[in-house]
Amino acid sequence: YAPWCPACQQIELTWESFAKESEQLDITVGKVDVTQEPGLSGRFFVTTLPTIYHANDGVFRRYRGSRTLEDLQGYVLERKWEAVEPVAGWKSPSSIMMHGMAGLFHLSGWIRQIHSYLTGTLGIHVWISYAIFILTTLLIGLFLGL
Repeated sequence: YAPWCPACQQIELTWESFAKESEQLDITVGKVDVTQEPGLSGRFFVTTLPTIYHANDGVFRRYRGSRTLEDLQGYVLERKWEAVEPVAGWKSPSSIMMHGMAGLFHLSGWIRQIHSYLTGTLGIHVWISYAIFILTTLLIGLFLGL
């Protein structure tokens, strides 16, 4: 979820009720703010918000059902998740591919912080910051090419 997302705000009370009932359902319910954890959004290939996953014994399934409390509970109690196709191996959050994707999301956050530092703290013009990144990219490419 993201705090600014209207759909996330709409499901928030339902999700919190679902979390309160988690002990009775013998499950763990959590939520992750993708603005605070960009690596996880990359690892889970989050393209829409909110995105709900069911994980059991290292197998991940994306929940695409109704977002009412009754349907969420039924998904667990009636074991409806067994009929849902697991996330493909290469898209699984524990795969090497998704570890790399998480790394790219962390890298983009790091680049954003450097850009903010250059433009905000040091007062460098935005275009000069872009030029620094372009030159750095070219130099890294030349170095790796050698």
